[in-house]
Amino acid sequence: MPFIDQEVRDRIGIISLNNPRKRNALSQALVDEVIAALKDFEARKIPVVILRAVEGSPVWSAGHDVKELPRSYRDPLGYFDSLATLLRAIQDYPGPVIAMVQGGAWGGAFNLVMVCDIVVADESAFFAITPARLGLPFNASGILQFMNGMGLNIAKEMFFTADPISAERAKSVGILNHLVPSYKIVEFTMELARRIASRSALAIAIIKEQFRILSEASPIAPAAFERIQGLRRRVYDSHDYEEGVRAFLEKRPPVFTGE
Repeated sequence: MPFIDQEVRDRIGIISLNNPRKRNALSQALVDEVIAALKDFEARKIPVVILRAVEGSPVWSAGHDVKELPRSYRDPLGYFDSLATLLRAIQDYPGPVIAMVQGGAWGGAFNLVMVCDIVVADESAFFAITPARLGLPFNASGILQFMNGMGLNIAKEMFFTADPISAERAKSVGILNHLVPSYKIVEFTMELARRIASRSALAIAIIKEQFRILSEASPIAPAAFERIQGLRRRVYDSHDYEEGVRAFLEKRPPVFTGE
């Protein structure tokens, strides 16, 4: 069974996450299907893509499939990690990708929302970034995406507490472009996508790439980057990371020691 539904309607590509049994967790298999759909849409010159959960799904996505995370002594969020590859595919798509969010977007799924170009949500949506619950060393590119998307202080609070925020607060801190009642969110998002599709696809593709380049324009010295990697390794080599993953799989609260 496929993990996504894929269709084109009115020159708009629609990708629906469709693995509700696993809460649309971003497994390697699901990610591969989303990337394949994006490649297909690009080959067909589809100017706008909507990324959503299938209708009736209890959550938008629970984020990383924790069962697929490596255990200690290996970077769980390296450059070629499946989620990191998907985030780049969204950023590289030569047209806007609209996240239409109903239900929760947790951890890596929230990062996926943050790299989309426009975010529309209904009142059922909520968002949480959860590495501190797992003892997980988040990567530098992901942290930068959150800093750019919501501001430094809000990003710090969300990372430090790992608590979810409501759709209303997400709108107030700039995460959402639009907060729309659930009964009209599909119609609203499709109309937004149609307006974009009526504009110059070439101009939009170039503007999108300029936004990406400029958002990453701050230079970082090689020594500083190496220090970041060294700091992250202290986490993924730690007891806390091993304990966080084990506790999640065993469905119990983790017992962190700070070591």
